[in-house]
Amino acid sequence: MSHDRSGKEPESVEDVIGELDDLAAKGDSVCVADVLDDFGKRSFGPFIMLPALLELTPVGAIPGIPTFLASVIALVAVQLLLGKEHVWLPGFVQNRAVESKKLHKGITKLRGTARWLDEHSRDRLEPLTKGIWIRLAALAIIILCVTVPPLEVVPFASSAPMFAIASIGLALIVRDGLVMLAALLLAVAAVSGGTYYYYTSDDDTGDAGGLALIAPGSPVSIATRSA
Repeated sequence: MSHDRSGKEPESVEDVIGELDDLAAKGDSVCVADVLDDFGKRSFGPFIMLPALLELTPVGAIPGIPTFLASVIALVAVQLLLGKEHVWLPGFVQNRAVESKKLHKGITKLRGTARWLDEHSRDRLEPLTKGIWIRLAALAIIILCVTVPPLEVVPFASSAPMFAIASIGLALIVRDGLVMLAALLLAVAAVSGGTYYYYTSDDDTGDAGGLALIAPGSPVSIATRSA
């Protein structure tokens, strides 16, 4: 499939969801390749923010979905870290599609939030969204993605790193250095909290590491990972 990737790079959250809504109006479904074409070849922000936001919905509770989304985000972040000029995604990802009706319904719910985010985001500390800060953000995203698979054993535990990733994606879209700074602080908190949560042993087992799950009403703890 050939794509010219000639679209305009979105500059606000409303731009992102507006473009998605326009795509949904054109057919019965929207595939990732269509979004890639429409947003433009340099649109790293949306392809970091959107999968992370998807994980924060009930979809994130489906086994395997958080890890898959984290893998896609990590692939995009690696390209950003290496200074690539456009987003590349493998064919099986580009061919993934969602029904236009479902997409439009989700977009309608997000419009208020998008408007609020845009109203409270502006060109502040713009140097923090360029140069070495972009590489630092990409590295933070990759580290956050690595924490997702082990946290997936607990429902929605992976939402913390995904929220930090979505915040970084937002900063890239609106070019707000203050949001970027806050997002990186969130990233540090998410990694630290996730690492502590994962490696802290349950007092009843005496294990030095691992995430322990206790069956309700049972004195027996089941360690999901041994030291």
